[in-house]
Amino acid sequence: MLMIADTLLVAGALGAGFYCYVLSRRLRRFTDLEKGVGGAVAVLSAQVDDLTKTLNQAQSTAKSSVDRLDDVSARAEAAARHLELLVASLHDLPDPSDRKPVENPFFVRRAPDAETHQ
Repeated sequence: MLMIADTLLVAGALGAGFYCYVLSRRLRRFTDLEKGVGGAVAVLSAQVDDLTKTLNQAQSTAKSSVDRLDDVSARAEAAARHLELLVASLHDLPDPSDRKPVENPFFVRRAPDAETHQ
C-alpha cells in the first residue's frame, strides 16, 4: 500500500512539474516584447510619447495663435474706435438736402470762346 501511495505521489509531482513548465512557456510567450502583451505595451508607450510631443506642439501653436489673435483684436478695436470718431464727426457736416441743386454737374475749366477757336 505504501508503494502505491508513493507512486501516486511521484505521478502527482511529475504532473505538477509538467503543468508548471507549460505555464512558464505560455507566460514567456505572453510577455515577449515582439509578439505578446509586452510588445503591445512597448508600442503603446511609444505612441503615448509621440502623442505627448504632438500635444505639446499643438499647445504652443495654439498659444502663439491666441497671442496673434489678441494683437489683431486690439488693433481692430482701435480701428473701430477711430471709425466711430470719424462717423461722429460726419454728423457736424451740413445736410446735403439743404443745398441748392446744381444745374450742370460737369466741371468746365473755361467757357469756349469764339476768339480762341479761330
